[in-house]
Amino acid sequence: MSTAGTPSAPLLALKIDVDTWRGTKEGVPALQQALQRHQAGATFLFSLGPDHTGRAIRRVFRPGFLSKVSRTSVVEHYGIRTLLYGTLLPGPDIGRREAALMRQVRDAGFEVGIHTWDHIRWQDHVAGQDAAWTEREMRLAAQRFTEIFGTPPRTHGAAGWQMNESAYAMEKSLGFVYASDGRGTHPFQPVDAGGAPLGVPQLPTTLPTLDELIGADGLTPDNVHEHLLALTAHPPAQGHVYTLHAELEGMKLLPTFERLLSGWRAQGYQLVSTAKLFDSLDIKDLPQHHVAMGTIAGRSGSLALQGVMAASA
Repeated sequence: MSTAGTPSAPLLALKIDVDTWRGTKEGVPALQQALQRHQAGATFLFSLGPDHTGRAIRRVFRPGFLSKVSRTSVVEHYGIRTLLYGTLLPGPDIGRREAALMRQVRDAGFEVGIHTWDHIRWQDHVAGQDAAWTEREMRLAAQRFTEIFGTPPRTHGAAGWQMNESAYAMEKSLGFVYASDGRGTHPFQPVDAGGAPLGVPQLPTTLPTLDELIGADGLTPDNVHEHLLALTAHPPAQGHVYTLHAELEGMKLLPTFERLLSGWRAQGYQLVSTAKLFDSLDIKDLPQHHVAMGTIAGRSGSLALQGVMAASA
């Protein structure tokens, strides 16, 4: 498929996190059509197991959660029914119900990868879990991906940007080529506490997300694109990664996203999958960084961040 622009044009990779059943069946088709209208590539990362969104109610005790909810209407974007899955309603198995739709996205020329098995379970628990728990969750997702697509997964983008050291190691064991699991400023090779390479190269999300911005500093769905376009006015040497959500940009915020697509095209970017951005890099020269847990403005709790550069051997 066409990704628009010239070979020398800067790259902006679009990473689409698909968290819920509703986001899969409603948001994904809408995003696919919008991307095709704008001749843009993207990577769709699917939640492949049960939708237990309702269990996120536990986050009410997390610092910053209530302020985030007050800025972005969770009910409006996710719907009442989705917010009951895993509590008052059984959680639908997304991968079993929507396998054909997922294959159709792949067949349309978009890269597909793993977001998670159980989004809420991973996001709320992985940071404190051991290697056995982590391996089970990742293998469930990898096995389901292979069942759906007939090939093993090549990439992973962690739910809620939540990881632990075992998860990085498992990405290499499962044969992933690269991943986009955290937040940062440029591609890097993660290392462990001792400075040894850990897992696969990382393409961190480099730009803030709409739900982090809307409702703060006078930003609304009608003008937030102007703020993001100001951040991308001067392209970095190794490109940008923008994370969007099927439940947001694929639904109520689709007009905002289309303004972003038009604006990025006007700035001269090629809008591509994370795979295309990865393929543009010289992997041998990637800087090595530790990964740390920290906070991001507009988002509750801590998440995986690109940390300090590792000391040279």
